[in-house]
Amino acid sequence: MPASPTTAEYDPYALPPDALREPPQSLWAAFRQIGPGIILAGSIVGTGELLLTTSLGARHGFTFLWLILFSCVVKVFVQVELGRYAISSGKPTLGGLNELPGPRLGAHWLVWWWFFMLLATVSQLGAMVGGVGQALNFAFPRASVWLAERLEPLWPAAGSWLQARPEHPWAVLTSLAAIVLLLSGGYKRLERLTTALMVMVTATTILCVAAVQFTPQFRIGLADLREGFSLSLPAAGLAAAFAAFGITGVGASELYAYPYWCLEKGYARYAGPRQNNAEWLRRAKGWLRVMKLDSWASMVVFTVATVAFYCMGALVLHRQGLDPRGPAMMETLAKMYAQLFGPWTHIVFLVFAWAVLFKTLYVASAGHARLTADFLSLGGWVRYTQSQQRARMIRAGCVFYPALALALYLFVGEPRGMTIAGGFAQGVTLPIIAGATIYLRYHRTDPRLAPSRPADACLWLAFLLLAAFAVYAVWDAISKLLAG
Repeated sequence: MPASPTTAEYDPYALPPDALREPPQSLWAAFRQIGPGIILAGSIVGTGELLLTTSLGARHGFTFLWLILFSCVVKVFVQVELGRYAISSGKPTLGGLNELPGPRLGAHWLVWWWFFMLLATVSQLGAMVGGVGQALNFAFPRASVWLAERLEPLWPAAGSWLQARPEHPWAVLTSLAAIVLLLSGGYKRLERLTTALMVMVTATTILCVAAVQFTPQFRIGLADLREGFSLSLPAAGLAAAFAAFGITGVGASELYAYPYWCLEKGYARYAGPRQNNAEWLRRAKGWLRVMKLDSWASMVVFTVATVAFYCMGALVLHRQGLDPRGPAMMETLAKMYAQLFGPWTHIVFLVFAWAVLFKTLYVASAGHARLTADFLSLGGWVRYTQSQQRARMIRAGCVFYPALALALYLFVGEPRGMTIAGGFAQGVTLPIIAGATIYLRYHRTDPRLAPSRPADACLWLAFLLLAAFAVYAVWDAISKLLAG
């Protein structure tokens, strides 16, 4: 974030006038400036894909393939407009929402909505910690046994607990590792680590789906594709499908976080504070082009990875009647690879699953910490008089959220159910954030940076579709609840 201005009243969103940078002119140079979308993809390709999307494919085959593709594409139009607003104003999501008209209790009601969504979706962090714990325990089972045997004489209760839940020590180590990494580096380290892990995750998953095509039992057929694009919504799987819709692609949490990453990357700072001159407009349009490239490039990455995860569940697990859930969830998922490529891939998958889930825990905690720091300020509970105070609050959040994730997993212990709960909350929030984005586009974004008419139409279409799907899913859930 920008440094503290020299004025008496500290504005955390103020853009320094001396950090201007010319936008890249070539496509290759523009690609070298992308990054926020990769961080977003790092948050996206995690619990939703490895746990929920794969499980959805395992339970329902290719029925929901069209929904997964739709989910990945439609929300990017909202993401681009939030990035446009950030470059135009220099403000992140919560700062913009707090300026909207409507009821307030300290902060705007839409800021409060984010907070309540966070309370519901933070369970996904617990699912990440639990999934990592299960993966590492299955990969290295002797380590937990060794530790339990040595704890038993010194602390019988701890030894018994460890024998009953051998994945818990791994979950503790995962949370501690996330805290150490988050405290040891800022945006650049986050971007580099996420990029490396995303390349590994995406390439591995694509290779697995390609290899499946050489096995007669599990290859994709025309009947699978017809089923995948039938646009059907079976009532039996609607709740899980809606949760997958809320998480896959750009979820509500990622939409809130994206402008923060754009600002930390420097897109708005390089354009400079908004001015009524041709120089600012040229720079802003140039960095806006980079932001759009960043958004759509990341969409390609996470769509390919998400569809690949779904296909693995539908091709391998569904055809064998396997449903990954409960304490054996990660072991069941590992069978997708072990039964295709041999037992040696069992441990490879588990280490791969660790990388997927740890990456998401790492990125999501960093995003939550930044939004929480602003939420506390906008609500009036804290007042920042210099940039270092806000930075300290962000660091505190980087400790709090991995620790909270660990606590949730230890007390709840069902990663798949925790993921569904968080996904449903995000799905309900999607039309809320999309509607607010439309208001920001027409009333807070510089008109000189306005999108084209086709882009405007796609934004409105995204809002209407998100709203219709959310209303239908909530109505279905209430109807089932009333029916007993």
